[in-house]
Amino acid sequence: MQLRKLPYRLTVAKYEKVPEGLTGFFSLSSAVGEISLVAETDLLPTGYIVREDGWRAIMVEGQLDFSLVGVLSELSGVLAAAKVPLFALSTYNTDYLLVKERDLERAASALAEKGHIIL
Repeated sequence: MQLRKLPYRLTVAKYEKVPEGLTGFFSLSSAVGEISLVAETDLLPTGYIVREDGWRAIMVEGQLDFSLVGVLSELSGVLAAAKVPLFALSTYNTDYLLVKERDLERAASALAEKGHIIL
């Protein structure tokens, strides 16, 4: 599988209402009693309740077909074996593994050792 380390730092934050002016890389989700935003740290809107800085993303390259089975399981299993915590995101096209910046190179090395191409 071909993976790409994204170049920007990310923040995971919680909001009471959807923030305005979202730009750059972001993922917004809403569930009962919670609105969560993952966004580029430098572009994070104000108004958050709590935030967790220091994340980096590894993106699965290409568009994933919905019939594929085990993509996140394979990748998260490699990171679990390497003792790298992760926060997973999925979009219509692909998946993202968020790891703490301090763990990025260890995560990339563990994935590469299992045959994944890291860009």
